[in-house]
Amino acid sequence: MQLLSSRRWRAATATAAVLALVLTGCSSEESFSYTPPAQADGSLPDDTVAAMQAAVDNAIAASGASGAIVGVWAPWSGSWVAGIGTQDREGGAELSTDMSFRIADVTRLMTCDVLYALADSDVVELDANVADYVSGVADMREEGITLLDLCNGTSGAGASEPTVKSAWLSTPDRIWAPLELAGYGLARERVAPHTTFRDSDSGYLLLGLALERASGMTASELIAEYVTEPLALSNTSLPGPTPAEPGTGPVLNGHFLNPVEGGYNCAAPIDITKLSSSSGFTDSGVVSNITDLGRYAQAEAAQALRKDKKEKPDRFGAPLPAVDGAPSWYQATGGGYLVGSMIGQHGWTPGYATAAYSDPATGFTVAVVLNDSTGGAQFAQQLSWELAAIASKAPAAAGQTAPEFGLPFTAEQYHQGITDAAIPCVAPPAAE
Repeated sequence: MQLLSSRRWRAATATAAVLALVLTGCSSEESFSYTPPAQADGSLPDDTVAAMQAAVDNAIAASGASGAIVGVWAPWSGSWVAGIGTQDREGGAELSTDMSFRIADVTRLMTCDVLYALADSDVVELDANVADYVSGVADMREEGITLLDLCNGTSGAGASEPTVKSAWLSTPDRIWAPLELAGYGLARERVAPHTTFRDSDSGYLLLGLALERASGMTASELIAEYVTEPLALSNTSLPGPTPAEPGTGPVLNGHFLNPVEGGYNCAAPIDITKLSSSSGFTDSGVVSNITDLGRYAQAEAAQALRKDKKEKPDRFGAPLPAVDGAPSWYQATGGGYLVGSMIGQHGWTPGYATAAYSDPATGFTVAVVLNDSTGGAQFAQQLSWELAAIASKAPAAAGQTAPEFGLPFTAEQYHQGITDAAIPCVAPPAAE
């Protein structure tokens, strides 16, 4: 604990300097520094922006959302950061790029960042058994389930989401105990551990609990010390469990649609902006804004937070198929997904669907959020990939050189996929 107290003191005394270095990403703590790839000034070309605008408009219409906030950074060409649409479907306030929102499953990457930081500092071992830190999971000891399994999605545990989704939506103020929430997933039939990836929120909830127990710090403190402060993400945090909006400044309102016979009542979205972060905790509870989210995705893909990473295990070095029958370019490990050469994550939490991906070699980065979670992660996931396919072909700006960078899919296939998956909007039955 002396080491941890010392680290916390150093982080506190350095906070002012850290927050002042948002663009350079330098931190004095333990001589950590992060310098993002050089970014060409100015916007992406007009025709590239027009194609991306059309993609976002299509995703908003298909998903039932009223708006989206997007960020695309092509270091050799330019950037595009925009708020598109309005706070609600009746023409509310226009969206701005400084609005905060819930980043959903991108939180998983941060939880794994903390695991690797504590392992690099010899506070925990990656192959430590989960049962050494979390009560009520004796079967995981028998099966040899490790902290690394929780991060990699190879614990075999099921997801809690199918059981508790309706409770999240109907009682957003409820404060959940992480172990209780994880228990719904743990009660499901397991799949073979260690060698099979399974998208499971319960694993990241357990990992958060284990890291709290190992460090003596809260999950919020851990993410602040090991992720947001070193990377100067001043608008990013894991809030406490008290129900609240996703930020104290401008926020993106989150919604969902009620189902009716034949589809959804799109004319009357339900506002769920105010929520307890305990519904996501270390699986999906973090809040941020689009600039921080893009910056984080870029640093994460490059494993910028790893110390002496050449001497450490490669966090993304042994991925597994993301789903049965997935194309070879779509894999998962380390708390995220590998999509061609890009690394990132996508997901949903009540009110929001979010995705963020970056290419570690070039720094090419895409981040998106839609303000409706009815369709789950699908629309944000496919929109981010469509935008990536469009912007990856952007020509070099004056004085720049376009890299040899390509993706194993086309914008057209995901534009069509989003269109085909559009939420059916139907009028609710007339009151008798």
